[in-house]
Amino acid sequence: MANLRSRINASMAALIDGSFGCLDAAAETINARLGRSVGKGTLSKKLGQSIGWNVDEVMALEDAAGRYPVTKMLARRLRPDEYTAQGCVLLHVGQISKETGEAVNAILSAQQSDAGCEYDQAIVEIDEAVEALQQARLRLERESVGAER
Repeated sequence: MANLRSRINASMAALIDGSFGCLDAAAETINARLGRSVGKGTLSKKLGQSIGWNVDEVMALEDAAGRYPVTKMLARRLRPDEYTAQGCVLLHVGQISKETGEAVNAILSAQQSDAGCEYDQAIVEIDEAVEALQQARLRLERESVGAER
């Protein structure tokens, strides 16, 4: 369970850095969406793993960013083989390019750092790249079956 918590935390750190840029903006987003007061100190404690992430706060940040890394990670636990590919193949190519680039960057950062959180972040990015590749494969398999008819 601690490994899952680390991965959720790494996903949230990437979501905050990539979509909000700072803890102040993430805190204000949560405050606006949930109607309660969450400070950047609380978010800092969550990122430091002193306290866990609330589900409604994760959902508020994911919804605001339009990205769902934690939700996708948790969904993969239930149905790892389920067909999830959507959209055209070109959308998959763009996603593959984005995710593999992020994975390479995270791997290089982890190798240059002694911090365990850098390795957790690299693992999250690799998982996202693998998921993008799997979705493209499923889409192509579906299209090849349709073309054979």
